[in-house]
Amino acid sequence: MVASATDGNYPLNAVASFARREWGPLCTTVRAAVAARKWRAVSLTLVSIVLIALFQLVQNQSWGRGFVQNVGFVRALDPLWLALLRTPLSLFVPALDLPVWGSLAQVLLVFGLAEIVLGRPVTLVVAYVCTVAGTLYARVGIALGPGGILGLPASDAYVIDTGPSAAVVGLAVCVCMRTRAWFTGALVITAMAVETIARPNLAGREHVMAIAAALALCAFLAPRRRWRAPASRGGADSEKSTGSEAGRSGAPPTGT
Repeated sequence: MVASATDGNYPLNAVASFARREWGPLCTTVRAAVAARKWRAVSLTLVSIVLIALFQLVQNQSWGRGFVQNVGFVRALDPLWLALLRTPLSLFVPALDLPVWGSLAQVLLVFGLAEIVLGRPVTLVVAYVCTVAGTLYARVGIALGPGGILGLPASDAYVIDTGPSAAVVGLAVCVCMRTRAWFTGALVITAMAVETIARPNLAGREHVMAIAAALALCAFLAPRRRWRAPASRGGADSEKSTGSEAGRSGAPPTGT
């Protein structure tokens, strides 16, 4: 029964309706994937968490800082080929000035959702492209100088640019676009824009570049429907008989 404007439960009903519309497809997809595959639904995420924890442990040892620097530290003053070579692993090196639990929490939540909703291949592509977008922007911004809107001071060339934050932001936007969580996606984009205005530093602007790269990927992948997460092996047979119509109608995927 639809609540009237005078119904005392109308605000609660409106909130519940909004939540179902905004996050219902995402929750349904996650529940189905976890029920079908358990921890295997987020195996990529678990590996990423282990890598971050290992890099954090190693870089805090006297014998390990040099190793992590050689394989994962990215700075705009480094040769481009070297920065691109280090970029994949730099994603898993926690930023030195931020608590590692923040990186772990971000990856657990956003990578986990992305792995289920987008599938592992697309998750890896989006994470890498968004990270590379930030790496390349740093060089362009420094070349423009501090006077322009997108410019950066020359001192930012020495900033150690590591961590999963750019990938997390890009994946969050892609997940929102895929599940049609328009309000949440707009909220993420707005938050990053406000961060850039309030704290105009390299990290904030790289997040904006990551969003731009993610939106470009969404526009590229959507017509080709390549970012539909593949059906879980456990539910493939049942989906042939009961889920084929939902698949043809564009319903959200139900597993990885």
